[in-house]
Amino acid sequence: MRPDHSPGQGETAPRRTAPNEIREVVTRESVTRESVTRAAGEFVRSQTFFDLLATRVAERTESQAPGNGLAAHAYLAEEIAPELTALGFTTTIHDNPESDEHPLLIASRIEDPQLPTVLLYGHGDVQFAHDSQWSDNLDPWVLTRDGDRLYGRGSADNKGQHTVNSLSLKTVLESLDAPGTAALGYNVKVLMETAEEAGSLGLKAFAAAHRAELDADLFLASDGPRIAAEYPTLFLGSRGALGFKLVVHDRDGDHHSGNWGGKLRNSATVLAAAVNSLVDGNGVIRIPTLRPEDPPASVLEAVAKLPEVIEAGSPEVDFDWGEPGLTSAEKVFAFNVIEVLALDAGNPAQVVNAIPGRAEAHMQLRYVVGTDVDDFESKVRAHLEGQGIHGVDVVFEHCMPATRLDPNARVVAAAAESVRTTTGLEAAIEPNLGGTIPNDVFAEVLGLPTVWVPHSYPGCNQHAPDEHALTSILQQGAEIMAGMFWDMGQNPDDWFTSKEATPDASQKTTPDASQKTTPDEPTETTSGKEPEAGTDSPSG
Repeated sequence: MRPDHSPGQGETAPRRTAPNEIREVVTRESVTRESVTRAAGEFVRSQTFFDLLATRVAERTESQAPGNGLAAHAYLAEEIAPELTALGFTTTIHDNPESDEHPLLIASRIEDPQLPTVLLYGHGDVQFAHDSQWSDNLDPWVLTRDGDRLYGRGSADNKGQHTVNSLSLKTVLESLDAPGTAALGYNVKVLMETAEEAGSLGLKAFAAAHRAELDADLFLASDGPRIAAEYPTLFLGSRGALGFKLVVHDRDGDHHSGNWGGKLRNSATVLAAAVNSLVDGNGVIRIPTLRPEDPPASVLEAVAKLPEVIEAGSPEVDFDWGEPGLTSAEKVFAFNVIEVLALDAGNPAQVVNAIPGRAEAHMQLRYVVGTDVDDFESKVRAHLEGQGIHGVDVVFEHCMPATRLDPNARVVAAAAESVRTTTGLEAAIEPNLGGTIPNDVFAEVLGLPTVWVPHSYPGCNQHAPDEHALTSILQQGAEIMAGMFWDMGQNPDDWFTSKEATPDASQKTTPDASQKTTPDEPTETTSGKEPEAGTDSPSG
């Protein structure tokens, strides 16, 4: 590995981007869509971009670590606000309604209140760095180039991605020679949070309290991975993630199996039966209420078009695991799965001849739209009792709802065509991620059609040591986003079709959901309970 931290080996104090730096890259003689997208991609290859991202990676914004509120605020105040102000945005940093350490930023660039509006999103926080676990010559807080890879905490999740998006917007504005003036033909708002890696703590309450400031017609953001490095990808929502425990507590302490075996309930045996009644030994869900409805034809059609991907270093797929008759893609993008994450009974490190008096299983339901998770504990408990399994406590822990924009929505076609025009490639369109992100905040609370354009790939090691972004993907991502920002102004009717009055409560698809989509762009959602800190993030 030949690490490169800067123009000269070992330099660790990158300079900031001057407001007019991108202007030097843009072709001035004839402003065309092609010249703008090319300029955005070339800028990502520049030393100026590297220096800017290096400055941001150096900010230690670990949101799960207590005491990092100052770092989070500094990231918004010193990195994001000045960048957006230079582009004609008004910016305000807000307190988080549920945490003193996780501020949020709203920025608005309003050309005309009557024009449509796109809401952009990103998060400035990162996962724990795990400093000591990184490879030699790598530091999570120092951006390091090695070939196509840019190593550093946040390079992929999410500092690299939101930086690409803002600079792509800047490229379009600079090409029109009118930063800060009416040029795009639409309005832009930005929401930046600093608690995404802590389960987007406070985001839902904040969005509900600031609906007017965040009012828009389209949500567009970048986070999470592509389906594979070589495939530009769009995803339109995410599977829900519901964490729960099964607890069997028959008595305090364990008892000798010779003296008591056959007379006492074995908590571990009861727990094993409870797990098996929910999901069998082949991964098939056995509780009817946790199986989803049949997905719409548009979802199945989109999933059927996804490429078969075999990533180097990935585990071999168990084709006989999970719901029979489904393809691997359908199992991940169009169906549910119940996973056992951890089991606890007895003392495996020092086994004794004793009947466990207590056993516990940590479980997770990954679920798609069309799954009713309301009153979850009662449904699971009733199922267990109906199977003759008694004395099992079902403990709900957290839930992030499932959401999904119809793949046939007009804006999805516009986004896919934009990707095709820019890259010559067909976008892989995932109706929803297999993992989970706080998309319900934008789809339900704000009632927006949601389109995500990820600029990372599955092997990026986000949340793990040696996190890295691929410069080639960031470059192509910048070209794609510049093309989208250009196309929105050229063909607004294809992108902005949802500015409708919010339906009354009787029409909402989920409790407390605020839907704004028109019939040709339905956003499907399935709620559960409020998420808690520590719930899933895009990699999960």
